[in-house]
Amino acid sequence: MAAPSAQPNIPRRLQSKISPVRAGIMALVLIVVATFLAFSKQLPWQQPFEFTATFQTSNNLRLDSPVRIAGVNVGKVTKVERTGGSDTVDVTMKMDDTALPIHKDATAMIRSRIFLEGNFFVDLKPGTPEAGNMGDGDTLPVTQTSTPVQLDELLTALQTDDREGLRQLLQGLGSGLSEKPTAASDKDQDPSVRGESGAQALNDSLRTAPQSLKASAQVNTALLGTQPRDLAKLIKGLDKVVTALGRNEEQLKDFITNFNRFFGIFAAEQSSFQESVHLLGPTLVAARASLTSLNNALPQVTGFAKDIIPGVYETPATVSAMGPWITQAQQFFSQDEGGGLLHSLQPAIESLAMVVDQSFDLFKQTDLTSRCFDQVITPASKVVIQDGANTSNVANFKEFWYTMVGFAGESQGFDGNGSYVRTATGGGQTLIKTGKLSGRPASRSQLFGHATVPPLGTSPKKPSKLPPYNTSRACYKNAQPNLNGPAAGPGAPDAVASGG
Repeated sequence: MAAPSAQPNIPRRLQSKISPVRAGIMALVLIVVATFLAFSKQLPWQQPFEFTATFQTSNNLRLDSPVRIAGVNVGKVTKVERTGGSDTVDVTMKMDDTALPIHKDATAMIRSRIFLEGNFFVDLKPGTPEAGNMGDGDTLPVTQTSTPVQLDELLTALQTDDREGLRQLLQGLGSGLSEKPTAASDKDQDPSVRGESGAQALNDSLRTAPQSLKASAQVNTALLGTQPRDLAKLIKGLDKVVTALGRNEEQLKDFITNFNRFFGIFAAEQSSFQESVHLLGPTLVAARASLTSLNNALPQVTGFAKDIIPGVYETPATVSAMGPWITQAQQFFSQDEGGGLLHSLQPAIESLAMVVDQSFDLFKQTDLTSRCFDQVITPASKVVIQDGANTSNVANFKEFWYTMVGFAGESQGFDGNGSYVRTATGGGQTLIKTGKLSGRPASRSQLFGHATVPPLGTSPKKPSKLPPYNTSRACYKNAQPNLNGPAAGPGAPDAVASGG
């Protein structure tokens, strides 16, 4: 027989120490743990954050209904039970860590989910940090919760008498909006809505509604304050005022008595007060334009206020820096210094006052002259004179100075008598003569000359007589002269004595 084969020598440390039974038990435990973690999604030693909210009704809220903050699921409902000895319902909610912290002024509302989701959910607002944090197991009071109004609750509230009253109210409202007013009721109405039904008058008011609503929106925005929780602080302050009034009952009685007397005065002056109210409408219309202008000016005033703030901050330092100057100024204006000088200047100041008083007439004449130049002479000097092919297309006052420049260029020659301009007339076969010239002897009252072509005329023509000069009418009240009107047309040419 063959010898038995030798067994391999396996080290003791590599030999298996786990029996098949033990391995099966361990595998079963691991499967149970994995299944628990898969369904619970949390470790067994971790305690989730839970709190309770008290509602008037649960609105068919079920277990595992979601809890949402800003539309995001952050928890679920774990228990819904009636509060002991009350008609309210306690809803226990388990929250995720991402939803924490939840503050003591948090609010919760049961809201219906969309049609495809079904059921309801809890809409949670976590509150503000100033109120402090809620602890695990705390309860949110019913004053901080709300539930939606169901259709059946609304119909239950409207019983037969209520529905009849509502029907009559709607009929009266329809009649008031659609029926035309009578002559008696239309007498005291505003002229803009007379003869119109209530609906028509309401439509007319919608034309001014955007501006009114804009002002209302600005008022509502202002009521919110400039800092967070300003409105809450205002309400808190009003609460203190009301509490103080409750503690001072006697003073409140005196106030109401005086208040009654105050309105008694208005009752005694009822007719005058009624007339004042009647005039209030036109006053408000006039005030509206003023307030609009003021509203338009507010941005500039606001900008000015912001710009002047640094200067205000520097005012104390400026005042401190002016202290030494004020001390020196006091010494300067003393009787020994500036005060004596002012006393010596008093006669001169009196004479200056007399000059100023006597200058008022000069100022009036200067004002009239300035107005004449501003409203008549200057606008007339800017007119472009139309002269056919010879039109320069520039203002006539520029043409005048162009002429002066030309004369200055032509006056370069001079002798002992000063500068002079050489002129020469061209010769021709056409003998022309002027009309009678004033201020000359009868034998030399006309001038003669030769021209190459017959004259075409003069522009503008010379008037036969000077226009009237009215000293009783201020210059600036005259109409601006028409430099291109009929009087500015060409005049007749000089007479031709002979031609060749």
